[in-house]
Amino acid sequence: MIGYPNGKSNPSNKEKTSASNRGMSLEYDLNLTNQYYLDLDIAVIHKKPTPIQIVSVDYPKRTAAKITEAYFKIPSTTDYNGIYKGKAIDFEAKAIGSKTALPFNVIHKHQIEHLKKVRKHGGICFLIIRFNYYDETYFVDGQLIIDAYETRERASLPYKWFKENGHPIPYSLTPPVDYLKIIDKIY
Repeated sequence: MIGYPNGKSNPSNKEKTSASNRGMSLEYDLNLTNQYYLDLDIAVIHKKPTPIQIVSVDYPKRTAAKITEAYFKIPSTTDYNGIYKGKAIDFEAKAIGSKTALPFNVIHKHQIEHLKKVRKHGGICFLIIRFNYYDETYFVDGQLIIDAYETRERASLPYKWFKENGHPIPYSLTPPVDYLKIIDKIY
């Protein structure tokens, strides 16, 4: 661990990363990727905001309002949606801290139901899973995830399952997570 003169430690220290921040790198990379697609007029795909109900706001001064209490209004569906080559795109992104498996409890029943509806209406749905431990990112077709979720015999999908069923997305600078290359290959 690196100690800095101001008393702060190295922010890239993996042991100190909280569960709430684990997915921020994947989200950041996906947002850069989607901006790249938008800037080059390749696709229009955006992160969906999580619907919240604000209950209490603290106004210490006019320009510094701070939300002090809020609740989720309704369960969110998936993280991203948009359009590519005339097809609806809808996907969930998960960054996993485990080196052995994706726990099913990070995918919710209402998200599976949403993916089913997107497929039923002709849209392309999938998951992007990043195993932080290995620094590997996988594209997994939505139907594979739906089937695995509904026929599960264990509490998680093993890392090996992703190696066998997922499509690796190599990291690149522009764009960082080029998932449209995989969509072009398999759809």
